[in-house]
Order: sequence, then structure tokens, then C-alpha cells
Amino acid sequence: MSALLCIIAFLFGSIPWGYLIGKAKGIDLRKTGSGNIGATNVMRVIGKKQALITLLLDISKGFIPVLIFKIAITSDPVLLGMAGISAVLGHCFTPFLKFKGGKGVATSIGVLLAYMPLAGFITVFIWIITVKISKISSLGALVCFALLPLNVIIINYPKEFLIFAWLFTILIYSRHISNIKRLIKGTEPRIGENK
Repeated sequence: MSALLCIIAFLFGSIPWGYLIGKAKGIDLRKTGSGNIGATNVMRVIGKKQALITLLLDISKGFIPVLIFKIAITSDPVLLGMAGISAVLGHCFTPFLKFKGGKGVATSIGVLLAYMPLAGFITVFIWIITVKISKISSLGALVCFALLPLNVIIINYPKEFLIFAWLFTILIYSRHISNIKRLIKGTEPRIGENK
């Protein structure tokens, strides 16, 4: 059962919405802007409307499978966490693009909103506040996921949730190594900049 849920979640998470939206406009996002297929690069290269659509679709890739599994199949936090991680891995390493995908932020947020909703909403709030102040999307992701394990502890979720919170944080940071280097150098693009 656990393997089947993870495979379904992985395949659902693998749908490269940003890439497909770019191709519909005749643009290969992998070769334009930052080279990423996520909403930030869609906004940079195509526009705000398409970026919002990409963001919502990428969130849904984590939210929908975990919520369906939670309602219809199991309440086991370990199985749901494994399915959630699988959805994010599908986004990050999609087989439809030779196992190269996005950074996993939106899909992780979608998982959190279904898996542990209060921590998910707090994560979104921290991301919004950080981005409003800094105008840097990657910094928002790094800050809100750095605080995710602490939020899970404060909310007093069971220990299984804390383990997966750390896994999400580690995965997000591993996907943002280049962004961290640019942030340290002060060269990370702000939202609206074309670098």
C-alpha cells in the first residue's frame, strides 16, 4: 500500500506545469531566465497571470494526492508524509523532463496544507512576509522552511510530523544551494528583475 501511494503521488507531482505553460507560449523555461520551471521563473519570463496559474497548479500537485489519501485511504502520518515527500520529489526530479525539475517550494507547501494544515498556513504566512520585505522569492522559501520544524514543535504535532518537517526543510535547502550562494554574494535577483 505505501509503495503504491508513493508511486501515485510521485507521478502526480511529476507533471511539469510550468514547463507546459511555457511551451504553450513557445518558450522553453529550462533555457530562459533562471532555467527553472517554477512560478518565479514563469513570472520573470512570461508574466504574472501565468505565474499565478503555475503556482496554484504546483501547490495542487502536493495538496490533492495527500488530501485524497488522508480522506479516503489512511490517517497514518508516516504514510501520508511518505506520499507527500514523493510528490515533491516528483516535482524536483520529473521523469517527463529527464529527471530535472523545479525547486519544490510550491509543491511542498501544498503537501503541508493537506498534511499539517496549521503549520502549512504559518509557512505560507512567513513566506509572504519575507518576500514582501525582501522582494526575493528564494529567501522567503529558505526562511519559512528553516522555521518549519520549530513551528511543528510549537504547535505540538506528534514526533512523526517533526521528522517529515525536517525532511522537507533539508530537501528545500538542497534544491536552493545555488540561491544560497547568490544570496551570500548579494547577487540573487529580486522579483521583477531579469538576471
